[in-house]
Amino acid sequence: MSKKNIELEHQSRNCWDVYSSASDKKAVEACAKGYMDFITRCKTERETVDFVLAAAKAAGFSETLNAKTKAYVHAQRGKTVLLARRGKKPLSEGFRLIGAHADTPRIDLKQHPLYEDSDLGLMKTHYYGGIRKYQWLARALALHGVVVKKDGTMVKVLVGEDPSDPVLTITDLLPHLAYKQVEQKVSDAFEAEKLNAVVGHEPAGRGDEKKAKDKDRVKRHVLEILHARYGITESDLFSAELQLVPAGPARSVGLDSSMIGGYGHDDRSCVFAAFEALLAEKTPEHTQLVLFWDKEEIGSEGATGAQSLFFEYALQDLVDAWSPGLRLSRVFERGMAISADVNAAVDPDHLDVFEKLNAAYMGYGPCFNKFTGHRGKVGANDAHPEFVAYLRNLLDKANVPWQMAELGKVDLGGGGTVAKFLAVYGMDVIDMGPAVLSMHSPFEVLGKSDLYATVQAFRAFLKS
Repeated sequence: MSKKNIELEHQSRNCWDVYSSASDKKAVEACAKGYMDFITRCKTERETVDFVLAAAKAAGFSETLNAKTKAYVHAQRGKTVLLARRGKKPLSEGFRLIGAHADTPRIDLKQHPLYEDSDLGLMKTHYYGGIRKYQWLARALALHGVVVKKDGTMVKVLVGEDPSDPVLTITDLLPHLAYKQVEQKVSDAFEAEKLNAVVGHEPAGRGDEKKAKDKDRVKRHVLEILHARYGITESDLFSAELQLVPAGPARSVGLDSSMIGGYGHDDRSCVFAAFEALLAEKTPEHTQLVLFWDKEEIGSEGATGAQSLFFEYALQDLVDAWSPGLRLSRVFERGMAISADVNAAVDPDHLDVFEKLNAAYMGYGPCFNKFTGHRGKVGANDAHPEFVAYLRNLLDKANVPWQMAELGKVDLGGGGTVAKFLAVYGMDVIDMGPAVLSMHSPFEVLGKSDLYATVQAFRAFLKS
């Protein structure tokens, strides 16, 4: 092939080739180590926001906003947070925004969860987001969340992460009795109402003949444990947010330790990358905004989702403090945004669902999704080509490997992100993030080099 033809054709670059020096490899591993600690500790949106708030304050971000504030952080209801760093240029010339979501598919406890059946203590659940239910059976689960008492006291609950802790589990049917089940469709074989977590077996008052005939002694014992450990009663569970998530730490994957396996790469890999980029780029030209939302996995609804007016209110506060009298619409229209979210990496065992020419591959850097949606681009943002060209040039100059893809074959599914909720303000926005294997499972797989490249891409964007 001639040199001219090579220049005419697009060639994606493997991250491992780009980051091949000893210093690069060290930086990739350091980034991965920090991230693995982050997703091990932050398994809910509240834990993620708490982590970000603490780290931002330690880095000099203030919760007080006025004309002199250079770095500002503001959280709402413990589930969404905005970070802003003032740029050299005024807000009238726009901003650079990276938005990601801190929620992840999981299994929530119902508000009236606890019951007893067949001498087992159980908790009823209601899954959150798009999960494949069978993946959550017969595995160790941890209980994370908060309980709010009638007097307003908030109690944090965490069971199953310390090695000395017990874990919870949802049982599966043994194959010897599953002949009927294996002939059913997956959607019929695994019922949501049967995703009940086993939480106890020992009865209260054991050895007491008078209590031996009491009903629901196992349930009572579980309540006694909850009260002794957290000071809560069954009624307090009505005002609780309790989530079942995979127990245990993130781990390196592969004999070469080149990947990271864990819960929540979608979308906490982008949360981590955006936050790392913000902390690293301290002298921006344009105002930097990093925004972490809740509720993306269920449509971005609610007071802490991207469809809320939180971002609009927060940006108005920034305008009032830093550019009094400026019209908010002018700031929005001059803004540039990345909707930071992951894509599905090509899985060699399931090539039939990917259109390989327009698919994302692990190891080739963050992936641009010009549009998401499903089938005929329904529900898509569809970024403008001028913005795509701007970002291509930006990353090439920064020597950051990148790729362009869409989510699977046209008629086989699709998905949505927060991009369309930002686009309504008139700003330029595109989806971008690393490619992930086993997305939405309890153990997703992410390439370490892809994570590092995503951090570098976000840094280039925030300082552009």
